[in-house]
Amino acid sequence: MMVRLWVLVLAVLPGAVQAQVCEARAVGELPAQAVPAQVEPVSLAEVAPARPRFEVLPAAVSVVPGLLLHGMGPLVAGDTATAGRHFLLEGSGLGLLLAGGVPIALSGASRRVIGPLYAVTLAGVGVLSISTLANLYGALAPAFPPGEVARHLPPLELELGYQHVVDPAFDYRHFVSVGALARLERVRLEAGAKLSPGEGNVRVRVGGAYRLLGAPEGARAGADGTALDLEAAALAHRYPTESFTLAGGELFLRGRYDMARFSPRMAGSFAEMGVGFAMQGYVYAGPVDDILFEQLLFTFGYGVYLGRGGPFRGEAMLYYDHRKDDFPGGIRGGSGVPGYVGLRGRMLLTGPWGVAAELQAGSAVVGRVSLVYALGGEP
Repeated sequence: MMVRLWVLVLAVLPGAVQAQVCEARAVGELPAQAVPAQVEPVSLAEVAPARPRFEVLPAAVSVVPGLLLHGMGPLVAGDTATAGRHFLLEGSGLGLLLAGGVPIALSGASRRVIGPLYAVTLAGVGVLSISTLANLYGALAPAFPPGEVARHLPPLELELGYQHVVDPAFDYRHFVSVGALARLERVRLEAGAKLSPGEGNVRVRVGGAYRLLGAPEGARAGADGTALDLEAAALAHRYPTESFTLAGGELFLRGRYDMARFSPRMAGSFAEMGVGFAMQGYVYAGPVDDILFEQLLFTFGYGVYLGRGGPFRGEAMLYYDHRKDDFPGGIRGGSGVPGYVGLRGRMLLTGPWGVAAELQAGSAVVGRVSLVYALGGEP
């Protein structure tokens, strides 16, 4: 298990190191070959020059043939630096996809190697997907003012909402969701529960994260959102009608990269990728043996910041999640079981009030809307 963990960690760390190197080059404090111990706050003005203007022809080329060759739009616009980075990012994704997928196919998906190789394959899919979305965002975004990362987020947020589930495997439909999020310097604590009042189905998750690299969410000041977090959580999901409970713990490494570092065309957007594993078990009420199993956790997404430095601040992200232990489950297909896709947003509107919403689609469709109340911190 430790070998698997280190392989998964190494799949994410190169991106974090690259973020540090880019920052050092941007502020001019370190030579190109030096890697600092931590990501220090850097203003967006120091990271990127003036934002390019919108042009119709490069935007059109970014779609055709740009969806296949991701650097074509910037290349037509004369931005050879961004075009080269796009080609490199796309090539890296293809390389990871082949490095993981070909051995899986040749080995017949042997259980001895499937874990690390599957993580590499998913990393390739994630890099390709991020490259595709960044290509489209870079083509259209210069036509609109970019959002900015929130300079500070409140130390405590409380959440109350409603969740609706459409699942062919279960009859549970209506849920009340509650949650709390606390930020303490580099530590983030979270707890949440979703309860179906009529049937008694309940899912509880408690966890936390430590910011290894990047400015804390509560005090970013002039820094961007680039960060690396180590997360841990425990969960329990009770199915009273089916007489079993799913319970376990997980460890996760999540990285975020502010795409303004990639190119001025990407200002206002970010990419995320994370990898980890979970140890879980099905505990049955009757004379059935409990089942213990491991689960590979992997996620990637592309998002945008909302707001421009005022009281309205937040973000939205389109993402893929590989986990199978929630209602969205996995998309059942002929070649394995992928995870699910989702779209989520969280916004503080004015004063202490905000809203959050999420839509997930896999083997089930799950939608949730919540009211957020923030305590403490600046408005």
